[in-house]
Amino acid sequence: MAKPDLSPQTQIILNSIADGVFTVDLEWRVTFFNRAAEEITGIPASEAIGRPCCEVFRANVCESMCVLKQTFDAGKPIINQPVAILRADGEEIPITVSTALLKDESDRVIGGVETFRDLSLVETLRKELDRRYRFHDIISRSPLMRKIFSILPDVAQSESSVLIQGESGTGKELLSRAIHDLSPRARGPFVALNCGALPDTLLESELFGHVAGAFTDARRNRLGRFAMAEEGSLFLDEIGDISPALQVRLLRVLEERSYEPLGSSRSVQTNVRIITATNKNLEHLVEIGKFRKDLYYRINVVKLVLPPLADRKEDIPLLAEHFIERLNKLRNKKILGLSHDTLAFFMSHDWPGNIRELENALEYAFILCREGLILPAHLPEQLRRDIPSGGASLPQGSTLEDIEKRAILEALERNQWRRLATARELGIDKNTLRRKIQRHQLIAPSALQE
Repeated sequence: MAKPDLSPQTQIILNSIADGVFTVDLEWRVTFFNRAAEEITGIPASEAIGRPCCEVFRANVCESMCVLKQTFDAGKPIINQPVAILRADGEEIPITVSTALLKDESDRVIGGVETFRDLSLVETLRKELDRRYRFHDIISRSPLMRKIFSILPDVAQSESSVLIQGESGTGKELLSRAIHDLSPRARGPFVALNCGALPDTLLESELFGHVAGAFTDARRNRLGRFAMAEEGSLFLDEIGDISPALQVRLLRVLEERSYEPLGSSRSVQTNVRIITATNKNLEHLVEIGKFRKDLYYRINVVKLVLPPLADRKEDIPLLAEHFIERLNKLRNKKILGLSHDTLAFFMSHDWPGNIRELENALEYAFILCREGLILPAHLPEQLRRDIPSGGASLPQGSTLEDIEKRAILEALERNQWRRLATARELGIDKNTLRRKIQRHQLIAPSALQE
């Protein structure tokens, strides 16, 4: 019976990658066990080779739903199946496994190969990234956002009015809360109001309050948002939607630091810091006469521009991990993360709804995804329509050479084809990586060629 023997060169290659790899013959006995497999399982290759794989791997699916057996039975590879294994020291760790058939030159099946990745290492990295790229409740590694982070403490310490400009769903309220939390007013209240969600008459009452009898159904005095935010911060979202009449009244409050509740002739002093936000171009509205110039300059002492998610796509993996972690706690689930195909689609999608659209997509996915990785099939229908046809799965009968080529290509793409960073991730020398790129005839996109 033919066995899946590996050449010394292939073994050197497989021993250089960070993922665990082992092969079995048709009797389920381990024929190869790479160094990463030794490190992850805690079992030396000398003890693993020749033993049934279920005695070595000790996964929670070995007896009931063996992943490699499913590949043998169906003749199809399985990609990134989440399981848990028991290490030699008794510790249970989460991993993902991928399987494929091994065939000889005559296209006969001679065994199988299984690669696996230790997700506990990913969790450690996630915590480190969370520490490095979190600013209060805002997560970003984007240079555009890091520039805002660098000046935010100074902006917060001032008493100046702040205008936050950005598309809907970019996190304007989150940024305004960070300004409040970093300011001397942090012990005071933070009050938010969406000016675009209310008609003018109700908005005026919401801002300034009213006294009993000011209008029909006003049976008692009611405090407005200015009164609620006293000694703190008032965040006015979608400021570009307020009417010219209300613009005049708001300007007077900002200049005189006082206002009159509806139905009252008595002025009330106010000590509130104003933070405004808009998804519109206020400069253009000023030019066409739809927004008062004097009010614009009053609220635009400090202007912060939040970039759309399409301009900070490097944040998508971080944001997805953050939302998945939060949803796991809220829904009492154990979703491990995004599949390779889902992440690839997320990185290519334009996200017109920005971070809010990303969060909503993941919330929807949590309804359909019961465990493991979020697949493209778990996404909302309107997103699935944009996913290119075809998948990233390895075809039936893939060889170890195919697996290596795929692993190197994916690592290069993750690192924007930076060879040194890719070599470090794979745990190999840069010259070794260069030779592998040449042998597999991998070509970088013209914009990324070194």
